[in-house]
Amino acid sequence: MDLTGKHALVTGGGTGIGLAIAQALAGAGAQVTVTGRRAQVLARAEAQNITPRVMNVTDEASVTDAVAAAVAAHGPVQICVANAGRAEGKPLHRTELAFWRDMMAVNLDGAFLTIRECLGSMRQTGWGRVIAISSIAGIKGLAGAPAYTASKHGLTGLIRGLAADYLGQPFTFNALCPGYVDTNIVGENVARIVARTGKSEAEARALMVGANPHGRLIDAGEVAGAAMWLCSDAAGSVNGQAIEISGGQF
Repeated sequence: MDLTGKHALVTGGGTGIGLAIAQALAGAGAQVTVTGRRAQVLARAEAQNITPRVMNVTDEASVTDAVAAAVAAHGPVQICVANAGRAEGKPLHRTELAFWRDMMAVNLDGAFLTIRECLGSMRQTGWGRVIAISSIAGIKGLAGAPAYTASKHGLTGLIRGLAADYLGQPFTFNALCPGYVDTNIVGENVARIVARTGKSEAEARALMVGANPHGRLIDAGEVAGAAMWLCSDAAGSVNGQAIEISGGQF
């Protein structure tokens, strides 16, 4: 695949899935802008064809300014990967309004703002791909995580609505919905499970491994591979889909 001349923007691109996608896109020749809140983390992602830019997806002005600066530096965004997200479970009876709102601000509002700003320049071109990194929780209910589940269902709905809006135009909108991926988020969730239940780290990790039907954590590169396929000509008719990357049927 040759993406030379195309500008991609990946939110949450300093680590995990976002970094894997950014590196794959850059490897195919795209000029990639990676964004995130922490400059020191983004600095580690900087490489040939990868430019870091600090951006907070929950702050409208930050998104507007950062995307505008990225477009000024590298041209219209033609590949938008809304990857930044928060993953944390909490039962509804212990869910404070602040927790709920923060989950929506990161996972749903952040994707909305990012896609909206990228579309502003993408619509000036004759080709575009929007990919949202959702979750298996964007398709099914995730026990113990109603706020997270609602935010990811909302993200899937946003993608399907955009696909309907731009039907017949040279842009596609799709969501990737992975199960448990081997990233820092798994480590953070292991710590929460240990603190909440008293289980050992090995037992807590086994819970997440066992939640994937094929009995292993998903590699971030597998998600990146699916994103690259969505950017290829072979996926030109794939639009408005929520694609499971989960190791089996739930």
